[in-house]
Amino acid sequence: MSRARPEDDERPGQLLASWRDNAAAWTAAVRGRAIESRRVATDAAIVDAVVARRPALTLDLGCGEGWLVRALAERGCAAVGVDGSAPLIDAASAAGGGPFHCLGYDDIAAEPRRCGAGFDLAVANFSLLDAQTAPLLAALRRIMTADAALLIQTVHPENVAPPHADGWRIEDFRGFGDAAWMPMPWYFRTLASWRAALRDGGFTVTGLDEPAHPADGRPLSLILTARRDAGAR
Repeated sequence: MSRARPEDDERPGQLLASWRDNAAAWTAAVRGRAIESRRVATDAAIVDAVVARRPALTLDLGCGEGWLVRALAERGCAAVGVDGSAPLIDAASAAGGGPFHCLGYDDIAAEPRRCGAGFDLAVANFSLLDAQTAPLLAALRRIMTADAALLIQTVHPENVAPPHADGWRIEDFRGFGDAAWMPMPWYFRTLASWRAALRDGGFTVTGLDEPAHPADGRPLSLILTARRDAGAR
């Protein structure tokens, strides 16, 4: 784990602010399929991973403008979307599907049942971006079924500039369209750190997939599958 710096205390607030300020640009980029990695592999990979589990009810954490909830509905999978960005939830609700709730991760950690309950699958699609995850993960266990699973899609280390060590990075959204983007801080984790973070939250990693670019085979993301620890409180 990298040593915390004074400015790191400001990162979570900056992270949430970026998703409010970038809501319109993000909605346009996702709906216009402007992001190559999503277009050629990662969107389909997370949809397929969810559908393969045949969940009765899925929670989409950090749902953004709602594309995954809508894609799952088209395949007969009920889902609830939550996001801390009010403009993104407005965009998701306007497009239909859902339900969608404007809830930040601190809100969920404090009152998880505001999301609903009885989820047998939770998905975080490029949306676990903070350094602290244990309170959120512990809260999720309270609204998930006993045999529920968690799917996390995140950046692949090969696509991140070194050093490959835990720490805050800055996303400038280069190549995501011509909009004026607000830079976004996000927390990079090694695979070992992901395993530890999930363990601290009461989950155990049971699977790992690497969606690849269809043209050259280079990995574009990691998809971690985790199960609830039966003995975790």
